[in-house]
Amino acid sequence: MNYDPNNKNLVSTIVPALNEEGNIDELCDQFAKMRADSGLNCELVLIDDGSTDGTLERIKANADKHDFIKCAAHYRNRGLTEALMTGFSVAAGDIYVFYPADLQYLPEDIPNLVKPILEGADLSTGWKQGKYNKRFVSTIYNWISRKIFSLKVHDLNSVKAFRREVIKRIFLRRDWHRYLVPLAAADGFRVEEVKIPLYDRKWGTTKFSIWRVPVGVLDMVAVKFQITFLRKPLLFFGVLGSGIILIGVLVGAWAMYIKYFLGETQLPLLYLVILLVGVGLGFFIMGFIAEGQTAVKEEVSDLRRTMNNLLEKIDSLNNRGNRD
Repeated sequence: MNYDPNNKNLVSTIVPALNEEGNIDELCDQFAKMRADSGLNCELVLIDDGSTDGTLERIKANADKHDFIKCAAHYRNRGLTEALMTGFSVAAGDIYVFYPADLQYLPEDIPNLVKPILEGADLSTGWKQGKYNKRFVSTIYNWISRKIFSLKVHDLNSVKAFRREVIKRIFLRRDWHRYLVPLAAADGFRVEEVKIPLYDRKWGTTKFSIWRVPVGVLDMVAVKFQITFLRKPLLFFGVLGSGIILIGVLVGAWAMYIKYFLGETQLPLLYLVILLVGVGLGFFIMGFIAEGQTAVKEEVSDLRRTMNNLLEKIDSLNNRGNRD
């Protein structure tokens, strides 16, 4: 089909690539075949994330060959989240697809991943089907994630399709692309899951490192705080502070009992009471400060959303004028 960047159902497949020189040509060829076979109006956005091999040259060669390919490059490796953000800034579609460049997921499955979006969902996440080396780590990680975030999806760290509005409404910090699903769900977006085959890598080496496990766990905790406690920080810090003050009061009551009924003065207990009450009041103060920061953050988010809507209207008017 003809590539139409002005179509409201244009699908932008964003593919970050780091040292994937041997996979780029086949990826682009398979993507072209998928477009022809499915009739899906889509573009391919390739982001070279600071590769040290010939990845960028292969990307540029394929962009010259196909009119539906866009490209951008980082001079140094910035990570997947930054690469995706660059892709979002280049993409023209109202629907985004996140796909890797290693061909462990094939372009032929993109229409199945996008289908729930076209039927009304806001985000569609893949559920890996097949054998892979990191199955044990992935299973544990996804089980913990489901429990922490109260999600029913089986796989958080897989390919995804989502509406552009999702990215406008949420904030992605470094490496938080893994938590796009819980962040979107917490903001009220409808999430669906699609089984997607996973294949063996034919060229290149995996970018997975064992150090990503502790980093992922810490990010998981940070995201949980972001979408729960930090939305009502005074509730979290207030309850914690109240509990500590209550313990201080109980310790003080015990110290008074010892003094007036047993005739002994326990100075360490009095010092402990002062410490506990001081820490409890400190948590209350932290809660009030965090409430102010949350209010500022919400105002900034509203301002960003208003600016995005304004820019969209301007782009729409410009596109309409160009067509006329």
